[in-house]
Amino acid sequence: MEMTEMTGVSLKRGALVVEDNDSGVPVEETKKQKLSECSLTKGQDGLQNDFLSISEDVPRPPDTVSTGKGGKNSEAQLEDEEEEEEDGLSEECEEEESESFADMMKHGLTEADVGITKFVSSHQGFSGILKERYSDFVVHEIGKDGRISHLNDLSIPVDEEDPSEDIFTVLTAEEKQRLEELQLFKNKETSVAIEVIEDTKEKRTIIHQAIKSLFPGLETKTEDREGKKYIVAYHAAGKKALANPRKHSWPKSRGSYCHFVLYKENKDTMDAINVLSKYLRVKPNIFSYMGTKDKRAITVQEIAVLKITAQRLAHLNKCLMNFKLGNFSYQKNPLKLGELQGNHFTVVLRNITGTDDQVQQAMNSLKEIGFINYYGMQRFGTTAVPTYQVGRAILQNSWTEVMDLILKPRSGAEKGYLVKCREEWAKTKDPTAALRKLPVKSYQSYVWNNMVSKRIEDYGLKPVPGDLVLKGATATYIEEDDVNNYSIHDVVMPLPGFDVIYPKHKIQEAYREMLTADNLDIDNMRHKIRDYSLSGAYRKIIIRPQNVSWEVVAYDDPKIPLFNTDVDNLEGKTPPVFASEGKYRALKMDFSLPPSTYATMAIREVLKMDTSIKNQTQLNTTWLR
Repeated sequence: MEMTEMTGVSLKRGALVVEDNDSGVPVEETKKQKLSECSLTKGQDGLQNDFLSISEDVPRPPDTVSTGKGGKNSEAQLEDEEEEEEDGLSEECEEEESESFADMMKHGLTEADVGITKFVSSHQGFSGILKERYSDFVVHEIGKDGRISHLNDLSIPVDEEDPSEDIFTVLTAEEKQRLEELQLFKNKETSVAIEVIEDTKEKRTIIHQAIKSLFPGLETKTEDREGKKYIVAYHAAGKKALANPRKHSWPKSRGSYCHFVLYKENKDTMDAINVLSKYLRVKPNIFSYMGTKDKRAITVQEIAVLKITAQRLAHLNKCLMNFKLGNFSYQKNPLKLGELQGNHFTVVLRNITGTDDQVQQAMNSLKEIGFINYYGMQRFGTTAVPTYQVGRAILQNSWTEVMDLILKPRSGAEKGYLVKCREEWAKTKDPTAALRKLPVKSYQSYVWNNMVSKRIEDYGLKPVPGDLVLKGATATYIEEDDVNNYSIHDVVMPLPGFDVIYPKHKIQEAYREMLTADNLDIDNMRHKIRDYSLSGAYRKIIIRPQNVSWEVVAYDDPKIPLFNTDVDNLEGKTPPVFASEGKYRALKMDFSLPPSTYATMAIREVLKMDTSIKNQTQLNTTWLR
């Protein structure tokens, strides 16, 4: 197995193109959500197009839970899948402000800035365009049972206890607005009275059901007022009822959680859940999921929600575009972060320049050897203040520098995690809470990238004595007489912390030198502030994707989709038929990855391209000329 450097490669070949709203690259017109059949609070508008992010399933920050001495971190701890919030690094491209995205990216990072410098394959690289359309990047979650999640069934489980479809139409838009304001305590009303025009028991029953179903937290009663019948809605349990839907209206024989498959386009997981919670008029925290998914992509994943019926969820399919819900089932338990086995990716690289032989070599190498398990560029932010610099300053207790990095105006620094930090400060005036919004653990990722590059440079793609491997939950050294029992795919390297061991060769000293240069003590990674004490973790240095397949297709129209999505299949659309010759060629690739790995790093290995947005912006400009 050969390894190669990336030096001198990235700017000489075509473009792994970043799209932005200033580039002139055709960007798909994003559809507006239909509001005709659902009422929604003002301000929650449709899906918006965005600048490119080439992120995928967003890896969680490294584990910070101590597991005892001697490096006893299990492989499951390679990345912490249990934290509730993202670093906010995958999609920092917000609405454009005073400067253009391209201008901002002039200040951004390149791969070399964050230690991404090596390749493991020997093939000649070639160019291709990633995410020319967001539908060129499709992610299907792999559940804890090993099955790939697909949206292939829109039917609703039959349940006699569910109310009729009339509950969605019996209330007027004005009545829904008043009830929503009552539920959310947005006015001084203590109740809302709705007159029953057609006074029959059946009509009253439907109104009662509609209010209780559509507005968790509200109770109802029937009153006679001046000879007229009214249904009166009121709060019974106060604000707690919003987060804890009523128990007495849920059949005891049915699991408390409705699991469903969520298909979404051009929206990240948290934004999608916020949209669903707005339409359902519930708190977002009653939803659970196993992993967060990319924005600029089509993604399919399992979601669970507490005591919301499949009927009510399915009704959203009539209201929302770019979302689709299906494969409903009732279960006893919610989902938990980290339970997924990984993700399956279907990626189209358009307008490739590689020959069939080059593509064959590249994909065979990906299948047989794999790629270096670097933390991708989105881990480190896309602004003038790299996240690892903030993390390093926190670990150094250099609070003046931290505040300078956060608050000092500079090009490109007004986005992403900095905004989250400022918003938290404005809301709570709690400096500890505000600092928690900062990505301190990105510094570990920065160190790891640099160290794995040095490890591969010094020792190549074979295990050597002193390398680390995991045996069960324990990291151990490879001894001289045992080295032939392992492959490079078994070797792990530590993210620095107080609960890891380091390789027993010269890379250990390289760790020490790097941390010492940053005024950090490798022997004392505990911090005065507990949240910033880093226990460390282990991460495999080479990942070999599973279920790898590929094909090269020819096409003439750059706007046409090159494969069917789950929704296309549900709608019975015929898969695209390709000609033997065409103006352009595309590489369609399928592969599965474990959690906390970056698909962009696999694609980088195939193309031999710098995946930084700074470089892509430059290449994009070149490509447009």
